[in-house]
Amino acid sequence: MAKKTIELIVNGDHYEVAIDPWRTLAEVLREDLRLTGTKIGCNQGDCGACTVIVDGRTVSSCLTLAVECHHREITTIEGLAKSPQELHPLQQAFIDKGAVQCGFCTGGMILSAKHLLDRNPNPDEEQIRKGLSGNLCRCTGYNKIVEAIGHASRQMASCKEG
Repeated sequence: MAKKTIELIVNGDHYEVAIDPWRTLAEVLREDLRLTGTKIGCNQGDCGACTVIVDGRTVSSCLTLAVECHHREITTIEGLAKSPQELHPLQQAFIDKGAVQCGFCTGGMILSAKHLLDRNPNPDEEQIRKGLSGNLCRCTGYNKIVEAIGHASRQMASCKEG
């Protein structure tokens, strides 16, 4: 089967790639675009390490064919920070609250949290935990992750007020 040329809009940048039509978005992000913050864990959509945001919705990029994302807006963990010197509040909160352990799940966790906060800027603990369902961390009991997301929520709210 012939390669298919698609255009991906990743973190605001346009990429034209010629790919085999069966390749997943996770593979193309990592191997072709060298955006390795998206991890491939279980390769079955169960762990959440490959979570990215496509057109405002979280998706398991290991289960999403790259050709399905032609001309769609994709946000990866690399696209959240304003600059290398200024992290997104969620990224900074994960560091400040010790929510980063080995780091393998962190990108997917943060993108799921961003999706949650975009829909609900002031979630309670139960809503945060529900928003993270589908994201597994083998290093923690999730308490520091939940705390970091709550902290980021408050930080982001105070920035909007100020």
